[in-house]
Amino acid sequence: MKKVLLFTLFIFFLSVVNAQVVINEIDADTPSYDTMEFIELKTSTSNMSLDGYVLVLFNGSGDVSYLSIDLDGYSSDANGIFLIGTSTVTPSPDLVFAKSQDNIQNGADAVAVYYADATDFPTGTAATSVNLIDAVVYDTDDGDDSDLLSSLGQAAQYNENENGDKDNQSIQRSSDGSYSVAEPTVGVLNDGSGVTSPTITISTNQVMYGEGDAFDIIFTSSVAVESDLVINYTLVNGSFDASDYSGDLSVTILTGNTSASSTISIIDDTDDEGDESLIVSIVNLDENYQAFNTNYSITIEDNDYSSSDYGTPLNPTYGVISSTAPEGYYNTLDGLSGQNLKSAITAIISNSSEVRAQTYGDVWDMLKEADENPENNNQVWLLYTEQGRNKSEQQGSGTSVGKWNREHIYPQSRGGFTDGTSTSADGIDIYMTTDATHTEHAHSDAHSLRPADSYENTIRSNSDYGEEYDGSDGNAGSWKGDVARSLFYMALRYNDLGLIEGNPDNTTVGFLGDLSYLLTWDKADIPDDYEMHRNNVIYIWQHNRNPFIDLPELVDYVYGDKQDQIFNLTTDINDVNLTDKQASVYLNQSAQELVLVNVEVGSKLKVYSIEGSLVKNISYEGSGIDISTLSKGIYIYILDTAQQNISGKIMKNF
Repeated sequence: MKKVLLFTLFIFFLSVVNAQVVINEIDADTPSYDTMEFIELKTSTSNMSLDGYVLVLFNGSGDVSYLSIDLDGYSSDANGIFLIGTSTVTPSPDLVFAKSQDNIQNGADAVAVYYADATDFPTGTAATSVNLIDAVVYDTDDGDDSDLLSSLGQAAQYNENENGDKDNQSIQRSSDGSYSVAEPTVGVLNDGSGVTSPTITISTNQVMYGEGDAFDIIFTSSVAVESDLVINYTLVNGSFDASDYSGDLSVTILTGNTSASSTISIIDDTDDEGDESLIVSIVNLDENYQAFNTNYSITIEDNDYSSSDYGTPLNPTYGVISSTAPEGYYNTLDGLSGQNLKSAITAIISNSSEVRAQTYGDVWDMLKEADENPENNNQVWLLYTEQGRNKSEQQGSGTSVGKWNREHIYPQSRGGFTDGTSTSADGIDIYMTTDATHTEHAHSDAHSLRPADSYENTIRSNSDYGEEYDGSDGNAGSWKGDVARSLFYMALRYNDLGLIEGNPDNTTVGFLGDLSYLLTWDKADIPDDYEMHRNNVIYIWQHNRNPFIDLPELVDYVYGDKQDQIFNLTTDINDVNLTDKQASVYLNQSAQELVLVNVEVGSKLKVYSIEGSLVKNISYEGSGIDISTLSKGIYIYILDTAQQNISGKIMKNF
């Protein structure tokens, strides 16, 4: 009995060895947001089952696994090819990376195939040659990882940027087992031989429709079909389900034709579900055909949405949203000045025992909450262009027209933190410890990231603010104070970042200008409820705040004309609602004067135009302040009393 068992195991082992699986091609670095990455496997026989195999991706930092995918239930095609990739790869992958999974890291890293199970390789498993079938160690201009090579029994590490074109080339296996770098050959044999199947392409006239709309989904064959071809498909994706649409999920391309279409109607309900994406996925396609772009995404815009009780930066409100800073959060700043004050601020906002760093991938979710458009909560509010845009229209692969991006207010290249954190989202509960020395974490610091129109973001580039960049044509400047306070924060949050007067060369790393403009912008566009809301949201994620939003007067003591004076923390930042004991400023339109309430004689009042010019600088004498000589428009006031410092915005209508 034992001999029979041993013989059976021996035969099984031989079958595994003979039915070999190799890594045929890797494209780990692709344009834009790496949304065209793929790994291609090749089996020694066509249509071979991949049961018992697992794909494992290793991080060269620590030489441990960061992703493992069971291949049970899958098999290669007629050419022995099996394709794993992101949803936008064409032709469509046999296995698509889940959104929750990491994309392929750029190196020095490795891809390996084992005869094992994914449970054998939980995240953080050390690289090993045990049960290893094949492995490739690769990079994009990184040094060789000798430990990773040794652990996987490999002699060579391959550079995807060998020809200086990593975005448009991949690492490919040759017939002799060596690897070279060339233009990708996705889903086919690298030498161009083998069976070429006709493809089925999905298309629609638009990529966004609204509730109540009807549209055609068109299926097109690359050749005229020789017999009726039935194509079945699904639309369900996440919260988008059968209750959201009506229509036939089967279409037939008739003999001799190349295309057919099916009409889908989107149901107009009354639920505020936010924008959703349906995914057109072909199922059980005739084996003689290949899906070119299954997982085709269409955005459904929800016409039901909620609004917030505070204003946009263009129509700001004040005092509706309170700071959520814990009691005593800023107590250590009291009584300090100069460098001692700056150091104390850094100690709060970079506290390694409290502050968390998230990934660049997490920033998408952070901004969708922090920068929600108050007028339409299904949108984000865009910096610079001062408008709302659907949350679903975030930049990915393809055109950037009409999309929004994550704008680094302190440019990556100017700060030296380009690609400093992972592009994968792992959620609020997974984070990195950080402090003021971890400049790489500025890459994903949401206090310095905002939604921005992708085209305008490109125009902005890495210019200094002020003379070099003053916003899009005709902008109202509602973003300028926000930008200034973000940069004030960044210069204290990270040791290697700073702000200076003038416009340093844009290749300069570690310094950004122009401080004079930023100080003017801070006064012209004071913190509003929108900014306080995002400060509160980011605090939930990062466990730190922007103190220049909570304490607007702090700017003068750190960067302005009070740097040699002692900062006194005299007011409770959580008490933002006016009481009968607090000072306040009102505009009497008919009398064309400012009325000051609960303000002692001798208090100082400054009034600025929206452009930042000082138009009033007076000592209060106990009576109304004439503003009849001022032009119609928006003005900002700063009032210094013995007890408090308050600021606000007024609009003179005539």
